[in-house]
Amino acid sequence: MDTETGATPEGRVPLRRSLLVRLLAASITIAVCSVAATAWLAARTTTSAIQHEQGQVLADDAQIYDTLVGYAAGHTNWSAVQPTLNRLTERTGRHITLTTQDRRPLAASGSTTALPTRASALVDPLRADPALLPGVKADGIDPRAVGPYRLPAAERRELLDLVGTVQSCLRNVVGSPARVSEAPSGRPSVVITGDNDIRQKISETCALYTLDSPTSTEKRALDRLNVLVGGCVTRQHLDPVTIGLSFAPNGSADDAVQRCIDTARREQLAPYVAPPALLFVAIPAGAAEAGFDLSSAGTVRVAGAAALVLVLTVAVTVTVGTRLVRPLRALTDAARRPTRQHLRVPVTTNDEIGHLAAAFNDLAERRERVEGQRKAMVSDVAHELRTPLSTIRSWLEAAQDGLATSDDAFVASLLEEALLLQHIVDDLQHLAQADAGRLRLRPEALRLRELLDHVAAAHRGRAETAGVTLTTRVEDTPTLHADPVRLRQALGNLLSNALRHTPPGGTVTLSCRGAGDQTVIEVADTGTGIAAGDLPHVFDRFWRADKSRSRQTGGSGLGLAIVRQLTEAHGGEVSVTSTPHTRTVFTLRLPHASGQGATRADR
Repeated sequence: MDTETGATPEGRVPLRRSLLVRLLAASITIAVCSVAATAWLAARTTTSAIQHEQGQVLADDAQIYDTLVGYAAGHTNWSAVQPTLNRLTERTGRHITLTTQDRRPLAASGSTTALPTRASALVDPLRADPALLPGVKADGIDPRAVGPYRLPAAERRELLDLVGTVQSCLRNVVGSPARVSEAPSGRPSVVITGDNDIRQKISETCALYTLDSPTSTEKRALDRLNVLVGGCVTRQHLDPVTIGLSFAPNGSADDAVQRCIDTARREQLAPYVAPPALLFVAIPAGAAEAGFDLSSAGTVRVAGAAALVLVLTVAVTVTVGTRLVRPLRALTDAARRPTRQHLRVPVTTNDEIGHLAAAFNDLAERRERVEGQRKAMVSDVAHELRTPLSTIRSWLEAAQDGLATSDDAFVASLLEEALLLQHIVDDLQHLAQADAGRLRLRPEALRLRELLDHVAAAHRGRAETAGVTLTTRVEDTPTLHADPVRLRQALGNLLSNALRHTPPGGTVTLSCRGAGDQTVIEVADTGTGIAAGDLPHVFDRFWRADKSRSRQTGGSGLGLAIVRQLTEAHGGEVSVTSTPHTRTVFTLRLPHASGQGATRADR
């Protein structure tokens, strides 16, 4: 892992820090929030609408059922039900059909249509549904089905007179009359509130029990009911019971007795009510489906949810966009600054933008280094050219003034300085050609033993003069495909450098060997060596270990730079190792087919 950027060795961004993943996560977050808000709003609105719709439907169905059960409780047949159906249809907008239990039509609101498979309800006042009619007791008999218990007008007036007497008593006892209710049969009753003791006292004082006595009509109906109940209990070998106006047996009764009472009541009331009928309720053909109108509160909720999603979207987008744009703006500002400033940008993230910032900083650093090298090179070139030119000028001015004689020594001195000047210019030209990719190679098959002997022979005289032993060693007889002139030039530069820095009595060794698909050529010396801090710079142009740039301790400073360019032109590499005052080794590693590749590149 790179310690500066946190990237993998291949420069790839970890998936969790990838800019693409972060953008995708932001998009998914916005989408999920939008979908969740929309789904929540739709669910709430739809649920509310459905509940409202279902409540309205149930209310309409209950109203239709209650009206028709009330009609059946007060009529012996369905012959006059049509106006009632029409009113219900007009009120609820539902199509209503009544049939017998074997599905023969009795009445319908509107045109007759195909009946559904299942009926909506069974309309029977003697077996009503307590879920749809809260006033119906567990026996299922609708209170409006009174039959023989309906009071005639005369008996009703008598009871109302008794109620008036009781109300007068109540005014005297409690200071105000009680509420009067009337049963479907026409029997009035006085409703007294309060605890049992108060009701008992008022009942005894005002003779409320007189209102509980059945009338002649009710007595006849109760006698008939008791006969029916007595027959049922006798058949089931149960104890005899007596039924009053509350239709409850005197004393406690088990379920069998209660079933006898319910059966007897249905038998007694059956002639007075309409026969059971099947009820079918449906939406009329061509009518619009039930829907709902969005209320003002619903509109506010929709607008609020949409605004919230919009705010969240804008907030997430601005946050992500700001984090992405900030380093890009820093890069833009740094790129627009003058080149001499070489600004760096902070690396604040470990994603693609962070890598871009790190690459920009590396580029700025390399540009700063190249700029420094360029300035140093211009200064070094000027220095290297000034020395021979100043010498030539000095000798010529001396000759012109008659201070120097134009003899052989004079000419030799000028020629030496001119050759040095030419050497520097040639070296610069070689480097310029290599930099521009125009360094031409003419490779051919070389026998390295002969090549090394030829280079050593060219420098043996200088080695003898310096008192240095120059030897060659070839471990095998490798054949290399390379440019002989350029390779001799590179080895010559290395030998010259080694001889210059090896004191008398030292040794310089030129050797070569095969190493797999490479040829390794080494130039080793036992000279002064190179300090560890100077090793990275030995192949830089115009670099010298001796900062004074003395001619006695170094050449132009271009020889090793040319060695590196020539080696790389052959597809190889050059390196150096050194132990100061002990041993220095320059190593060239050249592929066997290096020259062939260079030949194809030149053509």
